[in-house]
Amino acid sequence: MTEKCGLVAVLGAPNAGKSTLVNSLVGQKVAIVSAKAQTTRARLMGIALAGETQIILADTPGLFEPKRRLDRAMVSAAWDGAQEADAILLVVDARKKKRDYLEPILASLKDRPERKILVLNKVDSTPKEPLLIMAEELSADAAFDEVFFISALTGDGVSELKQRLADLMPETAWHYPADQVSDASERLLAAEITREQLYRQLHDELPYDSTVRPEKYIHRKDGSIEIHQQIVISRESQRPIVLGKGGAKIKAIGEASRKELGELLETRVHLFLHVKVDERWADAREIYEEIGLEWVK
Repeated sequence: MTEKCGLVAVLGAPNAGKSTLVNSLVGQKVAIVSAKAQTTRARLMGIALAGETQIILADTPGLFEPKRRLDRAMVSAAWDGAQEADAILLVVDARKKKRDYLEPILASLKDRPERKILVLNKVDSTPKEPLLIMAEELSADAAFDEVFFISALTGDGVSELKQRLADLMPETAWHYPADQVSDASERLLAAEITREQLYRQLHDELPYDSTVRPEKYIHRKDGSIEIHQQIVISRESQRPIVLGKGGAKIKAIGEASRKELGELLETRVHLFLHVKVDERWADAREIYEEIGLEWVK
């Protein structure tokens, strides 16, 4: 059989479920998921297989009105992810009744030449009739070629979407080895997993302006991995929130991250975390280089 391979850009507003969908299509976790908006910061490639077809999924940052430099870089990365894609997926949270936030996205998509697929997500908790009306209205606004109704969380409709994407991919050699599921380095993925735990455990207490930076990634002689990471926050007042009473919170974050990393890397992980305050961390050029974003003014 002939090999096929192509690029699919996964676009949408924050919290639409893009990363959950990419993970579901790949069949394992390659992107972090959080209830916190704008969790995805870099353009991460997830690699899904369907028979002889390799589908490269660009999990892009959410499209929103950018304010800070980091926000502008994230939105720029999202649209860059759509360049020369073989298909563009617009993932929409079907539960949201107000859709004015989608207007600039739909306007930008309307005249794009790529094949455009509307993916209405979270349909498992949405009545059917409003879904059909929403699909019809959004399709008219941006001239979508197809519509899929899915639940990325439960997997409903995902296999049908995956097969359709496979059908659309061009005939060409695979770009990645068969056992590779992401283009992210282990070093970056480890930092992302800790950032996910940071958001998950401190969602209501810690503002969006925090990050996790990799420092050291050492393969020990016994086969285990030693990882040092820096939790960066913007204000000194946030330090006790991250540390918790007697260091209990950062210990819990570290334990949860260490457990997941051990399972992912299939070896023992020694994880060391420390907290740094830097009110201008989001303007540091090296931050952008670490997560693969373009520096923007």
